[in-house]
Amino acid sequence: MSVISPWYQLGYVIPHLYTDLDAYQFYRVAPEGMMLVMTGLDLKDYSLAAVERELAALQQRFDLLAKKKVDRIALSGVPVASVVGRKRMREILSEGEARTGLPCDTDLEAHIAVLQHFGASRIALATRWPDVVNAALTRYLADAGVEVVACRSRPRSLDENKKAGAADDHLLALELGGQALREAPQAQALLMPGGLWYAIHAVPLLEAEHGRPVLLNILSTIWAALHAAGRRMLHRPDPRWGRVLGSL
Repeated sequence: MSVISPWYQLGYVIPHLYTDLDAYQFYRVAPEGMMLVMTGLDLKDYSLAAVERELAALQQRFDLLAKKKVDRIALSGVPVASVVGRKRMREILSEGEARTGLPCDTDLEAHIAVLQHFGASRIALATRWPDVVNAALTRYLADAGVEVVACRSRPRSLDENKKAGAADDHLLALELGGQALREAPQAQALLMPGGLWYAIHAVPLLEAEHGRPVLLNILSTIWAALHAAGRRMLHRPDPRWGRVLGSL
């Protein structure tokens, strides 16, 4: 195995047309030699109608990433999976696997896998989404046997979340995450979904204060990829980024 070229390539379909904090956070927390191969959709908002318009292009994006010889494909965008529901989302992933011959995942299914790994069936939730998205996410998690026992949110539109500043979002993660955990001492983990949410530096702070694992999209998706890689894992992630990656 070469030490001068990537040893693992994660194909990632993001809901928007450009890349900024998605890739920035990935390369902060992923182990050396793990590469992100990204392509995008053009989601306009969090509605089911907007998601439906993009689903036709999703399999094309899967095909594109398969041609790039990635090791695994993941769909970012927890609202995308939430609004279509778990049954249909898993059918879409199965179709993608049949087309590409590669394992296909979503951030949300990766979150569920991490929660199962920790034995966490009751969680606190902190988001930047409106109630309708939080409700859809809660139903999706319930279908997987995960109960949301507390939810704190600062509702924003997709466009507002795209324009949010990294420093402000770090403080928001500390604020909402801390509120959700204090409100629900019975919660076994905290989920803060959102690919555009700059929260990687908030994770170790929240875990140190509250003693429970904190899940972000990029942490759970990297965990799922490396967990599946098994003995192929050439380098392990730095555990200072929290309990999720530290559990590998």
